[in-house]
Amino acid sequence: MSSGTSGLGGFVPDAIRRRFVVKLAAVVLVAMIVSLGIGGYFYANATDRVESQLSERVTATAQLQADGLRSWIDGLRDQTRTLSEAGEFQRGNEKEIQLFLFEKRRQLSEDIVGVHYITAGTGTVAASTDRAIDGATLGDRNVPWARNLTRVDQVTNDVTNVVGLAGAMVPAGMRHLVVELIRDGHVDALVTTGATLTHDTIEALGGAHHHGREGAPERTRREHDERLREEGVDRIYDVYLPQEHFAEFESHLRESVFPALEGTVSIQRFTEELGRANAEAAAEAAAADEMAETEGTDGEERDATPGIAAAAAERDVPVYCPAIQDSILGLQAWLYSQVADFSLAALSDMQGLNDLAYESERAGALVVGGGVPKNYVLQTMLVVPGAYDFGVQLTMDPPETGGLSGATLDEARSWGKFEPEARTVSVYADATITFPLLVAGARSRLEE
Repeated sequence: MSSGTSGLGGFVPDAIRRRFVVKLAAVVLVAMIVSLGIGGYFYANATDRVESQLSERVTATAQLQADGLRSWIDGLRDQTRTLSEAGEFQRGNEKEIQLFLFEKRRQLSEDIVGVHYITAGTGTVAASTDRAIDGATLGDRNVPWARNLTRVDQVTNDVTNVVGLAGAMVPAGMRHLVVELIRDGHVDALVTTGATLTHDTIEALGGAHHHGREGAPERTRREHDERLREEGVDRIYDVYLPQEHFAEFESHLRESVFPALEGTVSIQRFTEELGRANAEAAAEAAAADEMAETEGTDGEERDATPGIAAAAAERDVPVYCPAIQDSILGLQAWLYSQVADFSLAALSDMQGLNDLAYESERAGALVVGGGVPKNYVLQTMLVVPGAYDFGVQLTMDPPETGGLSGATLDEARSWGKFEPEARTVSVYADATITFPLLVAGARSRLEE
C-alpha cells in the first residue's frame, strides 16, 4: 500500500503541484493581508474614538477649570472695586486707611493674602496689611504686576505720542475718535494721508459719506459701479460719496486755503492752514443753520463739524502728510502751483518730527493701518539717539508677505526703531473695530 500511495503522487505532474502550492500561498497571503487590514481599520477607528473621547474630556475639563478661574478672578475684581470705593480712600488719611485695611482683611476670603494701598505712578506701598512691605516700592521687590501701576502715568505725562493714520478711516466713521484724542491731549504729532485730509475737509464743509452697498443684487459689480459713475457717486467699498462734494472741496482750497500761502512752504504748514480754514467753514455753516432755524426759513441743514485738521491746528499738533501728492488734495495743490507762486517742500517736514523725537524723554507710536504713515512714524527713530518705548499697531495685513504694513513691531525692533525693552503689540484685525475698542479701553483706564 505504501508503494501504491507513493506511486499515486507520481500521477500529479510537478508543474501542477507547484501551481497549487503557489495558489495556496497566495490565498494565505491575501487572507493575512485582509485580516491585517480589517484589524488595522478597527484599531485605527478604536484609536480615533479613544483620542476623540479623551480630547473631548480634556477640553471639557479645561473649560470647567477656565470658567472656575474666570469666576474666581471676577470675584476678586469685584471685591477690589468695592473696596476701592470706600470713603477712607477718598479722604486720603494713611493711618485711617491702614486700620480700614486690617478690618477689611478679616472679612475677605482666605484667597487674599494681603491688601495694599498703592500710590499710582511710583508704585509705593502707602499702607498695607503686610508690615514687611509697608513703604516699599513694589518694582524694587520684583512684584510681577508692579510695572502696570505706572501705566496711566506713562501715557499721560512725559510720553511723546506719535500717531500714524492710514486707510479709509474717515469714510468709515472714525473721524470723531481721532478728533477727541487730539483735543484731549493724547496726540503730539499726527502722520496721515492726503486722502484722510481730503475726506476730513469734505465733512468740515458739511459733506457726508453715506453707508451703501458694495454691489446690487440685480446687477453685476461692474454694472453697479458703471451706474454709480453715471449718477456722479464715488464708491469706497460700501460707502458712497457724491462727487459734488469734491467741487466744493476744490473751491474751499482756492478761496480759503491757498491764498494764505505764498512761495515754498512745508506740508505741515499747509495742513495747519487747512485746519484753520476748515474750522472757520464749519463755524460759518453752523451759524447759517442756527439762523435758518431761528428765522424759520427752509434750507438744507448740513452737519458740518471742524474735524481732524481743525482740532490739530487748535491744539498746535503738527500734521504731517509725506505722500500728499497721492491724493485729490495733492492734485489740487499741484494744479494751484501751475498758476501761482506756490510749492510744497516735502523734506522740510522731517526736521519738525525728528526734533520732536529727539527732544522726547519717552516716545510711543500708535499706528492705525500701514503704508507711508507707518514707515514715516517709525523711521524718525533712525536719526535720533533713542527709540520708541511703546508701540501699538492695528492692521489687517499679514506679516508673512514681508510688506511693511503687516510687519510686526518686533521686526521694527530689529531695525532699532524700538528700544530693546519697549512694550509693543500688533493687533491683526479690522481697525474700524479695534480702534474704537482701543480708545474706549484707554479712556476707561484713565478714569479709574
